[in-house]
Amino acid sequence: MRRILFENDDTFWEQTNRCLSHATAGGADSGEVITTASRIPDGDFEAWYNEWLRLADRIAGGADRSLAGGHRVSARNASLRASNYYRQAHFVLHAEATGPRVTHAAERSIAYFEQAASLFDPVIEAVEIPYEDTTLPGYWYPARYGSGPRPTIIMHGGFDSTAEEQHFWSATAAWDRGYNVLSFEGPGQGKVILRQGIPFRHDWENVIGPVVDWLVERPDVDAGKIGYTGLSLGGYLAPRAAAFESRIAAVVAHDGLYDFGTVIGNVVEALGAHAEDGETGADVFARTGQGRWAVPHGMWVMGAGSPQEFVEKVGEFSLAGGVAEKIDCPILVVEDQAPLFVGQARTLFDHLTTQNKTYLAFGEDEGAGAHCHAGALFLANARIYDWLDDVLDHRA
Repeated sequence: MRRILFENDDTFWEQTNRCLSHATAGGADSGEVITTASRIPDGDFEAWYNEWLRLADRIAGGADRSLAGGHRVSARNASLRASNYYRQAHFVLHAEATGPRVTHAAERSIAYFEQAASLFDPVIEAVEIPYEDTTLPGYWYPARYGSGPRPTIIMHGGFDSTAEEQHFWSATAAWDRGYNVLSFEGPGQGKVILRQGIPFRHDWENVIGPVVDWLVERPDVDAGKIGYTGLSLGGYLAPRAAAFESRIAAVVAHDGLYDFGTVIGNVVEALGAHAEDGETGADVFARTGQGRWAVPHGMWVMGAGSPQEFVEKVGEFSLAGGVAEKIDCPILVVEDQAPLFVGQARTLFDHLTTQNKTYLAFGEDEGAGAHCHAGALFLANARIYDWLDDVLDHRA
């Protein structure tokens, strides 16, 4: 897809396209996004934060005025956009992840999503799921159609998304189709890393087990029809969990990720040739291109003290060694055409031994060539949820 902004900045263009794509579920308005992004110079993290924060504050103010005036729909719509724009503002500043600017914008993103959630009918409920000696935060979307126990979709993001953002990526698509939806955050994600400081773990089956325990106790959940989708790094996490959790009836890797360590390791190895005295390839990555945001963010969410330790930790995030071969529920592996991840989905698919596996590819000519198909979410969700509908024998 041809860029309309940030011709020379991969990070800023990809994140702007990601933000724009959330218009499909009320998370953006194109004029607001394009006007704001056009004021930001390539590579200028300070301008990025300031411009998106200014927009978020303006939209949040409108949400508050609408709510005070009793205009619930206007307040809900503006609150959703404010939540997404606050997330957008702090995205590139995670070198100061525990600092006041990130905390302010992140907490405002959460607060305005929760304000919007309270204005839906039925209400989207903030929930806490018991996990080890703490809880994991999530949002419960009760099925809009039907009665009694209903098919349910568990979902989460990956390396850098939040449960609030899942509303725009996929939760509304599932909710519109008559599913219960549980969107949650595990270690390393969203409020878990922001408020509790708990980093990622590669053995995600130990995360999803307590989530399913919580879910099957609900009388409105059909325990035999639990689908599970993982986005981005979730395309590793969800298959990993499904390999060990037999109560998952179907799993979607959106997009399929077999070995995250290889993805990052290939980048670091290539950059190693540019290392200066005393530097590692990981150090070069941290000051180059997308690594300027990805490495500081990765150090934060992985609990790493250096770029090299970050690289070492992501090496654990692999489905090799027979893990992929353990998956026996139906699985949809979605292809990612983003250059960093090319080949990962096919490698995962080829390692699956279950006969109930499906490979889903999208074309650049469909406008679906971005990571996780940002910019083509109506198309991507239609194909993903048509598959889930068929596998779970569900119709809205």
